[in-house]
Amino acid sequence: MAESIKGLKRTHYCGELRLSDSGKEVTLFGWCQKQRDLGNLIFIDLRDRTGIVQLSFNDTTDREVFEKAQSVRAEFVVAAVGTVCERESKNKELPTGDIEINVKEFRIIAKSETPPFEIANSEKVGDETTLKYRYLNLRNQKLTQNIIMRHKIAKIAREYFYDNDFIEIETPMMIKSTPEGARDYVVPSRVHNGKFYALPQSPQIYKQLCMVAGFDRYIQLARCFRDEDLRADRQPEFTQIDLEMSFVDTDDIMEMAEGFITKLMKETVGVDIPMPLPRMTFAQAMEKYGTDKPDTRFEMLINDITEWADKTDFGVFKNAIADGGSVRAIVAENAASVYTRKKIDKLTEHARGIGAKGLAYIRWADEEPNCSFAKFLKENQLQELIAQLGAKKGDCIFIVSDKTPLALSILGAIRLIIAKELDIIPDDKWNYLWITEMPFFEYDEESGEWLAMHHPFTMPMEECIEYLDTDKGRVRAKAFDLVLNGTELSSGSMRITDCALQNKMFELLGMSQEEIDAKFGFLVEAYHYASPPHGGMGIGLDRLAMIICKADSLRDVTAFPKVQNASELMSGAPSTIDEVQLDELGICIAKAEE
Repeated sequence: MAESIKGLKRTHYCGELRLSDSGKEVTLFGWCQKQRDLGNLIFIDLRDRTGIVQLSFNDTTDREVFEKAQSVRAEFVVAAVGTVCERESKNKELPTGDIEINVKEFRIIAKSETPPFEIANSEKVGDETTLKYRYLNLRNQKLTQNIIMRHKIAKIAREYFYDNDFIEIETPMMIKSTPEGARDYVVPSRVHNGKFYALPQSPQIYKQLCMVAGFDRYIQLARCFRDEDLRADRQPEFTQIDLEMSFVDTDDIMEMAEGFITKLMKETVGVDIPMPLPRMTFAQAMEKYGTDKPDTRFEMLINDITEWADKTDFGVFKNAIADGGSVRAIVAENAASVYTRKKIDKLTEHARGIGAKGLAYIRWADEEPNCSFAKFLKENQLQELIAQLGAKKGDCIFIVSDKTPLALSILGAIRLIIAKELDIIPDDKWNYLWITEMPFFEYDEESGEWLAMHHPFTMPMEECIEYLDTDKGRVRAKAFDLVLNGTELSSGSMRITDCALQNKMFELLGMSQEEIDAKFGFLVEAYHYASPPHGGMGIGLDRLAMIICKADSLRDVTAFPKVQNASELMSGAPSTIDEVQLDELGICIAKAEE
């Protein structure tokens, strides 16, 4: 029969106790991780959110207490009162491994059925099971610490921005549906039958209106929702550390964010990040790394070998150049022993899967380098390329020729694959980086149109405004991204505050005046009453936690995550609702024919 905790008050958490606490009488609560019955000795590993401590029961223990300890199984909730003692056989793998609790009073608070998996080793169990029993999986020490770290990041964010005179303002969760790049999650209205709210993809418009209202510095740990396909670093609902500032320019916003990063890294992982953070233009990032979120913890930069390639007789290279493209290469140092011909074929398949027509290579494993296109080279051309790239015996060179943006992005992806295969990415580096001078538009090859890269409230650089109608490729935005170890943490920008320019941006996005008025009329109207210059950014709290915890997925830092099809296995969401609710909302579900 379960016992009460009446009369007991917790004095310590399990993971807090150390050798310096020897002799103290303590009262602990927690879950039994493991019970070891050695006959005249019983040990119980007691676990709470802070860690594990060993309880000991021996031949001097009261027999009733000893018998209770004998009956305990994994995941029972128990209370223990006892004295902190030095352990005879210490466990150096546990922070509490120098001590144990000699128990004098013991209560079984709640009994557990045998769990569907062992909590301590839940990472070895499939997601389908662990996510179904997420409340059990969260007892795993690693996951527990991840959630606590996420809490700590949120706490540090609030403290920092409060100390810098930011005001926390909650913005609505049910808003008007406006185009922001992804699909909205929508909420039907019972009162306004046939009309819908949208869940916010971000608080963008509202935080700008806070600037118009004069709040000057806004902060919110904002919940955001986007109906898009999931992956390891994306969930349908997420949290961003959302900020907006008035009477500033981009440097002011970036410097404010740098102060937060300094405090965050010092207080979470004990690392001093050199300030100011390095900056790289979008063009530089694409040219050298093939991505606008480069991982700068390792080299293997992309090289432009177009001039050399144009002198060869290799038609693949020459055709790409003739079509206005280029030829790019990376040198993978000491890769020849790992990248056999079979492995290169597999890498080539991957390259084709992301748009490449093929992957040329030079593998220098033996005395002479093996070149996949050697028969198209003139005398000494191979040696010229090797010298130009600084390659040496043991290296591999991988080459892509195509339209320049595609060639760069393909090599950028291959660069990451190779780095992981070769295990050359340092685990102990925290390479933050600002990406600046973002293009305002990107050209879509399929439609033949220029599309906006940012939300429609982003300010173009003043010197680029004259090109909005005539040369969209030259227009750069007053926008910036914050990247950490190859993961984009944040996008930020200065905002448009001029009514005429804002209206023009909507028109450039293909919106009619009627559509502009219907969807954004309230924002444009607000600017008629004078707005301060302002800008801001949103830092992804989930992604930040994922990287700081060195987790593989956002699931590992989210208490109750969704799976790839956006369902939650534990509760069964999303689910059907009954006909009464549907009738109240004026909704009829169209059933698919079998």
